[in-house]
Amino acid sequence: VKDGVEAHLQELLAAQIDVLGDGFSLIRREYPTAIGPVDILSRDADGATVAVEIKRRGGIDGVEQLTRYVDLLNRDELLAPVHGVFAAQEIKPQARTLAEDRGFRCVTLDYQEMRGVESDELRLF
Repeated sequence: VKDGVEAHLQELLAAQIDVLGDGFSLIRREYPTAIGPVDILSRDADGATVAVEIKRRGGIDGVEQLTRYVDLLNRDELLAPVHGVFAAQEIKPQARTLAEDRGFRCVTLDYQEMRGVESDELRLF
């Protein structure tokens, strides 16, 4: 069961799927598999399937979870090839290294920005 922030991140990302990149489209949140639900299943601009694992703090365990999902989904000829995105508010360096080594893209999510909350940091534009 996801806690409030992680569940809300999933909801926000599904509604703002273009945070992952131009041309992304949502297939489904909580896509069911035999080993548990994938947080978000989407398509990229080229039409390839992308499994997204969302965490507040992304660690190695989250990368391992995404690895299991991508391996399983790639067995489905209707979805393959499936790519992975590891998305979190904060990604630990070891997790980023492991994710990138496995060919997954890492995306840092700005929870406040996704919620539409203005930052109190000074900026020029």
